[in-house]
Amino acid sequence: MKSTRMACITTTALFVVLATPVQLSAQHARYKLIDIGTLGGPASYQSGFGNGEHLLSERGIAAGYADTSTPDPNCIQPDCFVSHGFKWDKGTIRDLGVLPGGIYSGANEINTHGWIAGFSELGEVDPVSGTLAGHGVLWKKGEMLDLGTLGTGVDSNAIYVTNGGEAIGFSTVDTVPDPFFFLGSVHPFIWKNGVMRDLGTLGGPDAGPANGCDLQRGDLVAGWSFTDSTPNSATGVPTQHAFLWENGTMVNIPTLGGTYAYGQCANNRGQVVGQSSLVGDVGCDPADPFNNCLQHPFLWDHGTLTDLGSLGGDYSIASWLNNAGEAVGFSFTLNYELFHAALWKDGSIRDLGAPADDCFSLAAAINARHQIVGRSFSCDFSILRAVLWDEEVPIDLNSLIPKKSSLQLVEAVDINDRGEIFGRGLPAGCDNEDLCGHDFVLVPCGSGNTPGCDGNSANDARSGSTAMTGSASAAQRSKLTAAFVAKLRTRLNQPHRFPSRKLSK
Repeated sequence: MKSTRMACITTTALFVVLATPVQLSAQHARYKLIDIGTLGGPASYQSGFGNGEHLLSERGIAAGYADTSTPDPNCIQPDCFVSHGFKWDKGTIRDLGVLPGGIYSGANEINTHGWIAGFSELGEVDPVSGTLAGHGVLWKKGEMLDLGTLGTGVDSNAIYVTNGGEAIGFSTVDTVPDPFFFLGSVHPFIWKNGVMRDLGTLGGPDAGPANGCDLQRGDLVAGWSFTDSTPNSATGVPTQHAFLWENGTMVNIPTLGGTYAYGQCANNRGQVVGQSSLVGDVGCDPADPFNNCLQHPFLWDHGTLTDLGSLGGDYSIASWLNNAGEAVGFSFTLNYELFHAALWKDGSIRDLGAPADDCFSLAAAINARHQIVGRSFSCDFSILRAVLWDEEVPIDLNSLIPKKSSLQLVEAVDINDRGEIFGRGLPAGCDNEDLCGHDFVLVPCGSGNTPGCDGNSANDARSGSTAMTGSASAAQRSKLTAAFVAKLRTRLNQPHRFPSRKLSK
């Protein structure tokens, strides 16, 4: 089956080195590295909703969530420390706190004004799911605003906030169990000035919003919705379509032939990029349809649906859409030998490749200057690198920071229009970004002796590694690849599967 071929990438792929253009590191601007650190615990994190969220404002203010020094008996984070949302500004990280009675909080996105959308626990248990209940919150001018919920629901989350102050998120609408969603029935909402508006669904019981990307119009929201309540045999859930809500009307965006789709991002032009399963729902599994359906990204542009295609494989993902209509993500190549970062532009797909000696890559975000950030992986996944594609040429960001920096940069997830970059790195002695990784900001160095830029060697392409040595056998590498791809697909399909916050047993 095709799904089996995708899960078990051929061993040959592990030895392929991408033929990429000569890197621009010798000519590219250097960066000042700022290690954001934590709130007292071992790790800091990004948005819980994956790629497609602004975590670095146009003014260089960053948001995320980080471990405190308090142990967590519920082990919501892998390292079992309580985490709170943070705001980083001018070298200072600030704990955003929690709602009264709560323990945990997290930031999902920041706008140009430094307002942050996210969630906070309440110290209560959701009667439907048995998980810890929380509300969407908006941190604005030093104040935490509880956005509440729709109807009699007890759970909500704010996914992003526009520059106009509209917070977009999802909320449960009652406390009745839902066979298709663990929290109960959920709807997307727009909140502004204390009023929460229910955006409804396309006819089914559940719907949710897409991530923010570059969207700043308060009258537009993209997302996903069930269209009915009848499960499909291939997926085990009702037919799910993408939508664009505009000024009170939810427009149904068709699929690419399958019964499963979702909107990933909209832009200010009203275009929507998203994902869809293919004709026949190939590869879907009723036990876990979200991670197994073969799928392509699509672009919906005022009634016209375009299959954005792939680099030869039957699985590709779009992570970001900018206001020029350019999308980035990744795609498997023919026969699922590799996955490469991809750019969809002017009606075609472009293979962005990876830094020299790496086999795999994916792109997370693109700014208005057409700069793209993401990450790459060595052929046995033992080395991870944060990557910048400038003029579509891949550059290992570790080659553009001082040699003796405090972090090995392993992932870049956001880039603002000033060229500042947000991502995660590994401090000395850390080999697992989820257990001890730190968020970072990169600031382009100016002319002259900019503090923090001393010691850069712009043509020193560093190749720091994690704990693995790369000496595994071919069979071991094949198993490693399959396991890694399964984990990657789970993470990248996060937007329509809102994270739960389980209680310890």
